[in-house]
Amino acid sequence: MSKGWESKSVEEQQAAEGTPKVGNPATQDAAVRLAEADRKRRIQALELQRERVLSERTSSPHRRSALELALATIERELEQLGWSIKL
Repeated sequence: MSKGWESKSVEEQQAAEGTPKVGNPATQDAAVRLAEADRKRRIQALELQRERVLSERTSSPHRRSALELALATIERELEQLGWSIKL
């Protein structure tokens, strides 16, 4: 009797694991939410990098050109993520 009960539980567990299918709207919504959260985290990280670059002051022309290049790269990545300058 107990052996049959265990096998039923295993079957239910296996069925539960296999439930999320590709066409499942809940799974797609979760994927969209995860992608959006990842995009927002990436934007926030790039905004922080941008602020750090903008706050640096230097008299060295080589360092200044490196900072300008870094700023341009960061802003290009932000634009690709759909970011615009917030005033």
